[in-house]
Amino acid sequence: MSMIAFTHDRWDFPLPPTNRFPREKYRLVRERVERLPGVEVREGDPISWADAARVHDAEWVRRIRHGLLTRREEAALGLTWSPELAERTLHATGSTVAAARAALATGAAAALGGGTHHARRAVGRGYCLVNDVAVALALVRDEGFAGSVLVLDLDVHQGDGNADILGPDPDVTVVSIHGAHNYPFERVPSDLDVDVPDRTGDAGYLAFLDETLERVEALGPFDLAFLLAGADPWEGDRLGRLALTEAGLEERDRRAIGWIRDHGVPLVVTLAGGYGEPIETTADIHARTVALAAAR
Repeated sequence: MSMIAFTHDRWDFPLPPTNRFPREKYRLVRERVERLPGVEVREGDPISWADAARVHDAEWVRRIRHGLLTRREEAALGLTWSPELAERTLHATGSTVAAARAALATGAAAALGGGTHHARRAVGRGYCLVNDVAVALALVRDEGFAGSVLVLDLDVHQGDGNADILGPDPDVTVVSIHGAHNYPFERVPSDLDVDVPDRTGDAGYLAFLDETLERVEALGPFDLAFLLAGADPWEGDRLGRLALTEAGLEERDRRAIGWIRDHGVPLVVTLAGGYGEPIETTADIHARTVALAAAR
């Protein structure tokens, strides 16, 4: 049986030439994943605005739907609002919802995007308008899922939005391993936050990961896991600073995915951040994450 990876890269949106959001990354990742053995690429259905309002403040949803953001909010978001951006948000979030449903049915699935962990209940920032993991969990719960959930966030930035929305949920454990001195600078505490010093490198990072997984062991068992496998700890990432090599990131994913699957937990992989240059290397890192999940 092939693992399904859900893509949304056909839904593009305009940005000023100076904006650094890597829109082309999603197409490059999809093209690489399409060549992987044991992976089937599909498009998921978009969510509705009512779905977004399940986990977000209704006024925030109204304003991102109709383009009512202030200049300050757009600056914090790092994106200029457009109807295309609003439409893309629905499709991108829908990919994670589809992946969660597929993971519960088959054991593992991936969203070729997602990991929008800076979207808080009433505000978006850091390229994140709607929190895809929170929406996906709300919808699979509507469909009968009632288990315990692990959110393991390995993006280089702390997942303040996940902590804000999911932290109070007694059936969700939010774990974030991130750069100690990186964005966001005003944080919402997760259930378990692990601050990693700049320039830690492969060996040091993997030691942090192993120790964290030992601590997570005591917080389970879990019935579903979301893995935010950001490529931004890579040494070539302009927003990272943790100095992991490509081999180190592959080993990170092997250990995290292996731990989750060895415990028999259905796995949803989301890609989260990745801003390295050349962008092709970032796409390679993301595709290897998907390949490792498919192998398990």
